[in-house]
Order: sequence, then C-alpha cells, then structure tokens
Amino acid sequence: MKKQFEPPRFDALVLGADRHGHDPVAALGSAGCKALTPIAGVPMLHRVLGALHDSAQVGRVTLIGPSLALLEKDLHVRSMILSEQLSFLQPQATPAASVAHGLARRQHWPLLVTTADHALLRGDMVDYFLTQAAALDCDVAVAVTPLETVLQRFPGTARTAIRLKGGPYCGSNLFAFLTPQGAKVAQYWRGMEEARKRPRQVVARALGPLATVRYLLGELSLKHALNQLSRVLGARVGAVVMPFPEAAVDVDSANDFALVERTLREMAKDHGRPAA
Repeated sequence: MKKQFEPPRFDALVLGADRHGHDPVAALGSAGCKALTPIAGVPMLHRVLGALHDSAQVGRVTLIGPSLALLEKDLHVRSMILSEQLSFLQPQATPAASVAHGLARRQHWPLLVTTADHALLRGDMVDYFLTQAAALDCDVAVAVTPLETVLQRFPGTARTAIRLKGGPYCGSNLFAFLTPQGAKVAQYWRGMEEARKRPRQVVARALGPLATVRYLLGELSLKHALNQLSRVLGARVGAVVMPFPEAAVDVDSANDFALVERTLREMAKDHGRPAA
C-alpha cells in the first residue's frame, strides 16, 4: 500500500507523431516515421519508453502517435499496448494540439510530457527533473539546459537557444503539468508552434514589447521572463535548469541523428556492451 508521505507519481505523455510528412530523420530508416527509426540499433521510441520505465517517479505512460497502422509493424510497442502496459491516443494536427488533447482527458495530476525523439533521455534525468519540478510553486515546469553545458559535452553542435541573462538556455523537451491550471499553457503553446525555431519571435509574442527590449539588450533573466510569461498566461510557469547536456539534444535532423548515434555507441563502448 502506498505510504501517505510518498510524492504522487507522474503519468506521462510521449509525443510520437511526425510534424510533417517528409521528416528528414524518418527518411533515414524504413519504419515510416521518426519515432520508430532505429538509432544505434534501437528505435528512438523504445529508448524513451525505457527511460520512463527506469524512472522511479513515472507511473502510467500514454503514447500519442504515430498512427496505429505504423505501430502494427513494431511488435514491442504493439504488445505493450495490447497488454495495457502502454496507453495510446491518436495524434492531433500538431504537437501542442496533441498535448491539449491529452490534458483534456486527464483525471490524474501531475503529468510529464516528453517526445519520442529524446533518444539520449535516461531515467535519472527524468527523476531529477520531476523532483525539482514538484518542489516549485507553479502550475507548469519546463526543463532548460544552459547552452554552455551542452557545448562542453558536444562542441560545435548547433542547438536553438533563448539568449537570456545568465544563459543562453536550450529547451529540453521535458514539461511537467503539475495542476489542471497548466492546461492554459498548452493552449497558448498551440499558437506559438510556428515560431518555435525563432527565439526572438517567441519572446516578442509571449512577453510583450518591454520585456522584448530587455531581451534584445541582454538584460532579461530567466526568472523575469518566467514571471512575465506567468502573468500573460494566467498560470504559474517555472523552470528546472538541467545539469545534463544530453537533456537538450533531440533528433530533428540528420546531423542530430549522427551526433546521437555516435554518442550512444561511445557510451555503450565505455560500458562494455552493445549500443542496443
């Protein structure tokens, strides 16, 4: 029986659908989608599900996309769904719409959201993020990783970063929706998706003209940015600064794929086992 002092376990949503029909990473394999494309011999989705399984704080996991027709070809994921180890929802038109759809069906909080292309994710990263997020007084927590931390581990890699005072910071594809109020953030996210690779436009839309000027002058801190965003959204938004460089690396391009595959093979070699 669960003890009263134990923190609540997080349900998790994994976004597994491609953003568009010609994903460059999906084209590297024959699975028909990015999530099921093998990297160092293992489909990316399997790696993410394994990391969530290894987390001490994650309970039930729901996969949103890819299509059931594609999942029919993956015996591992298919068996997990049939045995009810994994729930499934049809993907919506965009990732933010899929998150909003998943949140609308929630009866249990808190909730972790991540993506199927987070191929370097590990259980200890998940636990760190969720422990820190649960300690924040907020409705939603996002993971960010200092760009400096990423470049120390992966010199020369190109990552999108928000250039805030004390940063820059890279997004890290981990989101904790701690209360139902956090659904407001998912709805706002839907309107921001087109600008996700243009940090200045994201700041301008989210924070307004004054904060944008401070951002352009290099005077806007992460704390002040989150406070302003919280006021705009009507929901308390916090951030967890991740000490793991791998947390900021997802697989959006062929270059990302090569970097992650090389990293996984090096890690496997260091531990004396196959990359799979």
